[in-house]
Amino acid sequence: MTDKLNLVDRENIDISLSKQAELLDISRSRIYYKTETNERDLLIMNLIDRIYTEHPTYGKRKMAVIIQRYYHIAVGKKHVRTLMVKMGIMAIYPKAKRCLSQPNKQHKVYPYLLRGLPITKPNQVWSTDITYIKLEHGFCYLTAIIDWHSRYVISWELSNTLDMDFCVRALERAYATATPEIFNSDQGSHFTSPKFTAVSKSQGVKISMDGRGRCLDNIFVERLWRTVKQEDIYIRHYESVTEVRAGLTKFFDDYNHYRPHQSLNDKTPAEVYFGQNKKTAFFQQFVNLNINLNTVPANSTI
Repeated sequence: MTDKLNLVDRENIDISLSKQAELLDISRSRIYYKTETNERDLLIMNLIDRIYTEHPTYGKRKMAVIIQRYYHIAVGKKHVRTLMVKMGIMAIYPKAKRCLSQPNKQHKVYPYLLRGLPITKPNQVWSTDITYIKLEHGFCYLTAIIDWHSRYVISWELSNTLDMDFCVRALERAYATATPEIFNSDQGSHFTSPKFTAVSKSQGVKISMDGRGRCLDNIFVERLWRTVKQEDIYIRHYESVTEVRAGLTKFFDDYNHYRPHQSLNDKTPAEVYFGQNKKTAFFQQFVNLNINLNTVPANSTI
């Protein structure tokens, strides 16, 4: 990683730092971290991420106490708050929902449409959110769009920064496969942006936004983030965004098509989303293998 960083030409006016990061296959945040995020802060941010994943109601004070008490790192609650803001996370309180994408008062906020609404079928309600993903020497952000009824991940996207484009790309990719009746999000500036809402409006989809105090409205996405981090991110130790993308491609394929969910009566999200009679690709390959083995004569050598 150090050798690649030495190749970065910060004075080059023809090739931006973002493009150089892409060409060198390193996180853009890794280029900037010397001035923006030092190694100590990255360590604390990764600890905050782990603690938050397990205890999303913990605020800056409790985070600071835990980091000092159990990890023996001297850090104050003000600095923890600074890092949490940089990561885009807030403790989940009844009156202050976690919102990685901060609100923009100039954007239109749409009414909440899910109050008392039974969720009974796929493509009735989709939801989205953004989360922080740690790298070995940096970080990036993940957004995903999930079907509420089946927990099926429709699409996802990564970005080095909290720009708008990666959220729009994920949404456009989702609409290329299906169209929900309602699209729900929080009131963060990414999701209230006219550029983002225009995509749903062009598809004739009703837009719903979580109201203040509705801290559990996005619980399905929050559970997805916890699963992603505990079963993949924390044990893989990815070095770059390219590695994360390759790893999450496999993870989400397994999550959708192979991993049974207790809340779905031990069905996979794909089975519920596409219908009970639809076999997943993994299952069909297993069936085909059994058929092929059963048709081999007993005296044959495989």
